[in-house]
Amino acid sequence: MYEYLINALDIANLTGEAIILLEFAFRLSLIVWMLSQRRVEPATRLSWIILLLAIPFLGAIIFLLIGENRFGRRRVRRHREVLAALDRPETHANADPEVNAAGTLEGTAHRMARLAEQVNGAGPVLGNRIELFSETELVLDGLERDIDAATEHCHLLFYIWLDDAAGTRIGRALVRAAARGVACRVLGDGVGSKDFLKSDLRREMEAGGVSVRAALPANALRAIFARLDLRNHRKIVVIDRELGWTGSQNLAEASFAPKPKFAPWVDCAVRIEGPVVKELHLLFVEDWYLDTNEMLVETLLTPIAPVPGGVAAQAFGTGPNFQNQAATQVIQCLIHEACDELVMTTPYFVPDNATVVNLATAAGRGVKVTLIVPRRNDSKLVGLASRSSYSPLLEAGVRIHEFKGGLLHAKTTVVDRRVALVSSANLDRRSLFLNFEAGLLVYDTDFASQLRFLQQRYLESAVEVDPASWATISRRHRIKQNAAALLSPLL
Repeated sequence: MYEYLINALDIANLTGEAIILLEFAFRLSLIVWMLSQRRVEPATRLSWIILLLAIPFLGAIIFLLIGENRFGRRRVRRHREVLAALDRPETHANADPEVNAAGTLEGTAHRMARLAEQVNGAGPVLGNRIELFSETELVLDGLERDIDAATEHCHLLFYIWLDDAAGTRIGRALVRAAARGVACRVLGDGVGSKDFLKSDLRREMEAGGVSVRAALPANALRAIFARLDLRNHRKIVVIDRELGWTGSQNLAEASFAPKPKFAPWVDCAVRIEGPVVKELHLLFVEDWYLDTNEMLVETLLTPIAPVPGGVAAQAFGTGPNFQNQAATQVIQCLIHEACDELVMTTPYFVPDNATVVNLATAAGRGVKVTLIVPRRNDSKLVGLASRSSYSPLLEAGVRIHEFKGGLLHAKTTVVDRRVALVSSANLDRRSLFLNFEAGLLVYDTDFASQLRFLQQRYLESAVEVDPASWATISRRHRIKQNAAALLSPLL
C-alpha cells in the first residue's frame, strides 16, 4: 500500500510538472507569435510579454481573448464585399465637381484634407451647414424634430443606447416615423448597448416597424473566432440622405444611469446638412451590411446639393478592419500643423509615445498647447495611467486642465482657430487602434472659433495642474501611476 501511494504521488508530481512545462511552453509560443506580428507597437508587445511571463495560465487566457486583432473571417469577407460595392466614385460626395473642395483649401487645411482622404477615399466637400451642440437635452430635442420630419429613412448608429428617458424618447419617435412609412434602421453596439438590445424598448420598437440590430454581437462562442473587445464606438445619425448628426453624444441622458456618480456626462455633437453627410451615411451602410447582410448602396447614389454659404468639411471613419492607424495619423497631423494654439479635449487620455512626444514638441516650438481632461474619471485605472503622462508634458510647457463639472466626454480639437475636429475617438489606444470610430473635420474659421469658445467654457470649469506642485507628488502616487502606465498599451 505504501509503495502504491509513493508511485501515485510520483505520477501526480510528474503530471503536474508536465502540465507546468507545457503551459510555460505554450506561453513562450504566444510570445514568439506576438514578436512575429508586423503591425503591433513595441510598447504593446512588451506589455503582453510581461503579462504572459508574470501570470501563468490566466495570462495566456487573457491573451487568447484580446491579444490579437481577430476581426473574424465572416466579417472580413463581408467587409471586402461591401467595399467592392461601395468603392466607386459615385458613392463619395467629392465625386461631384460642384462640391469638391480639394482645389479650394490651402495650407493646414489642404494638408489635413489630403491625409484624411487617404483613410477611406472621402475628400473634403463644400456647401455644408454645421451646427454645434453642447447640451444633451438640445441634441435630443433636435434629433426628435428631425426624425418627426423624416420622409424616407432614419439610420442611427450608437455605441451606447440606453432604455432610459432619452433612449425611449428617440425610440418612440422612430416608431412614429415607421408608422408613416419611413424606413428606420438602428445599430447598437453589442456590448455598449447590451441592455437596450435585451429591453422591452427594443421589442416595442421592432413591433412598431423599426429594424434594430446589434453591431458586433458578443458572446462566448464568438470569442473563439473574433476578439470581443473590438467595438463599434461610432455615433452616427443620417436622415433622408442629406441630414446627419455625429460627435461624442451617446443615446443616453446626461445623468447616465450606469455611472451616476460621475454625472453629468458633458458631450459635444454636430448637426450637419449638406454633401458631407453622404460620407457618414457610407460608414453606416458599411456597418449595417457587416451585421445584417443587407446592402443599402442605392441610398448613396444620389448627389446631395450644397447648402448656399455652407462650409468645407470632411468625414472619415477608422476601424480594426481597415486603416486602423488612420485616427492616430490624423491626430498627429493636427498636432504638427499647429502654429499658434492647439486645444484638445478628451475623457480618456492614455496616449502612445508619439502623441506625448509630439505634444511636447509643439509646446517646445512655441505653440500654446492646452489639454482638458476630467478631474474624476469613471475608470480608476485609466485615470492613473492618464496622469502618468503628465510630467513630460508639463515639463515641456503643455497646459493641462482637469474639468470639475462632471465627466467631460467631448472629443474635440481646434488648431489655430482654423481647423476643427469633432470625433467619437478618445486619445487612447483603444480608440486609435481598436474601435470603429468616426470624425468630422471642419475647415472654417467661424466654426473653429465656436468650438474654441465651447472649449473655453470647459476651461472655466476646470483646474489647471500646477507643474511645480505636480513635481512633488508622493512616491506612492507616482508608483501607482507608473504601474498603471505599464498596462496602458492594453487598456
